[in-house]
Amino acid sequence: MMVRTLWVALIGILAFLAAGPDPAWAQKGPIKIGFQGPMTGGAAAVGKDMLNGLMMGLEEMGHQIAGRKVEVIVEDNQGRPDVALTKLRKLVESDKVQVLTGGLFAHVGYALAPKVDEYKVPMLYPVMAADDLTQRQSARWVVRTGWTSSQPSHPFGEWVAKTLRYKKVVTVAMDYAFGWEVVGGFQKSFEEAGGQVVQKLWPPLGTTDFAPYLAQIRRDADAVFALMVAASSLRFPKQYQDAGLKARLPLIGGGTTFDEFVLPSLGDEAIGGISPLIYSAAIDTPANKRFVKEYRAKYGKVPSYYSETCYTAARWISEAAKAVGGNVEDKEKFLAALRKVEIPDAPRGPVKLDAYGNPIQNIYVRRVERKEGELWNTVIHTFPAVSQFWKYKPEEFLKQPVYSRDFPPCKHC
Repeated sequence: MMVRTLWVALIGILAFLAAGPDPAWAQKGPIKIGFQGPMTGGAAAVGKDMLNGLMMGLEEMGHQIAGRKVEVIVEDNQGRPDVALTKLRKLVESDKVQVLTGGLFAHVGYALAPKVDEYKVPMLYPVMAADDLTQRQSARWVVRTGWTSSQPSHPFGEWVAKTLRYKKVVTVAMDYAFGWEVVGGFQKSFEEAGGQVVQKLWPPLGTTDFAPYLAQIRRDADAVFALMVAASSLRFPKQYQDAGLKARLPLIGGGTTFDEFVLPSLGDEAIGGISPLIYSAAIDTPANKRFVKEYRAKYGKVPSYYSETCYTAARWISEAAKAVGGNVEDKEKFLAALRKVEIPDAPRGPVKLDAYGNPIQNIYVRRVERKEGELWNTVIHTFPAVSQFWKYKPEEFLKQPVYSRDFPPCKHC
């Protein structure tokens, strides 16, 4: 009788263990994700789009990853490197997060990377696009799930020369790392395809009155390539049109100039604007259609690229955590798993990392059009599986300096 009782008890214990969660993970508590972004100031709307994307991704998972609850700690870095470093310290030292994500501006990304490496806590960069972080100044603990600044510009520059047949282009771009790198990638491939950048104008980051720069634009050009971000994206197209330039010089630009984040605030001045980016809300795939439908239902607007990249970052973290059985405290194994993630059906399309840690992904050439009363980025051309080096051999590409205010030099100015 006693033997039979022991067997029944043992079977009950085994059944409980098989059915219940791993008690070790339950004792470890939630997986803490530290998010920082500009939640106040001129870029606050972008920061909100980013956070919305991340939270929507986690909500679809029931706020659980690998059997563990998820806690998100949000910090406002105001888009400033000094504040971002302070918030990083708080998230790691006080909040004890196991993984970080967020950010916005490229110069903030450059500032954070050395400290992230020092703390040895993985940080996903879904938006901060500073080229050199997956090139000459690779940061071991930074996992880029977004893009490099120049990645869309490389195929776009050649496309503009060969398809639009523009010969002379003026560039107007924000005067910081992101602006330099977006323009640099465009100039390199545009001029290699026979075009000429004949003038480069650099308004300071945060500029909202562009009159002094618009007055300087050469009227003998074929088009103007503009790179705007945050509040500048809201102002530039209207001021460009009011200056009488749109009718004379077609407006093209970097992807953030016409991103879905800004389109609801623009009117006819944006129609016809052409830009390249890793995402468009008009991508015609089941995954993206579902994402757009659910995002609109939840937030009342079309998702921006900022939303998509952070939404995909949530899945990226989940896939890596599952690969290590939820043990994100083993930082080395978790980092290795993050670098091995491949997502074949992200809203933007298939994504995987190259040997340098930057996504290989589609680049979409988009044109702003009005559809059923709304402005959309209609996809007019797709470059599949573009790497940060595009057609260039990495070892040769890395011999050149990082794109800057002065490189490539403006030899046709």
